[in-house]
Amino acid sequence: MNTIMRKSVLSVAGLAFAGGVFAGPIAAHANPVDAKPVAGAVQTAPKPQGEQSHITLNGEQTANVKAIIAATKKAGLPERAAVISIATSLQESKLENLGHLGDANDHDSLGLFQQRPSSGWGTPEQITDPAYSTTAFLKGLKQVDGWQDMPLTEAAQTVQVSAYPDAYAQWEQQATDLVGQHWNS
Repeated sequence: MNTIMRKSVLSVAGLAFAGGVFAGPIAAHANPVDAKPVAGAVQTAPKPQGEQSHITLNGEQTANVKAIIAATKKAGLPERAAVISIATSLQESKLENLGHLGDANDHDSLGLFQQRPSSGWGTPEQITDPAYSTTAFLKGLKQVDGWQDMPLTEAAQTVQVSAYPDAYAQWEQQATDLVGQHWNS
């Protein structure tokens, strides 16, 4: 390569480098002109709070996940409501539809959400019906102003009024994954 051509190539490369150095920081903060949400795109979930727990689900638990998702869709609520519902049920019952547990029972708590007949959630038969108990939970969730934007544990606690209000957060990632896996199935 002759000297003139080499100098030309190096000059062009130098200009490209300099342009990148000066334009890079500006371009990195620019808003793309056509940055529009894609139709049907899933809303980005907030980052889960704190340490996350995970359990392996059996067939009954998976069926309960699907029942919670179906009730959420029937109520016309978004995926975030299903995430909050599933995380709540993971904390309350590990997604098992619990009947009366005798001395191990927390008062008269029953079902997926450990709802209490004595607190007005419904009859024992209703509370142990996954569709009914989910609908009851979602009815309470819809009454919480701003539930869509609050941390999962705060939304769940406002409905459940648990003695362990921060415990719901540990299930957010698994609940998010389960909703992602089963929402469209």
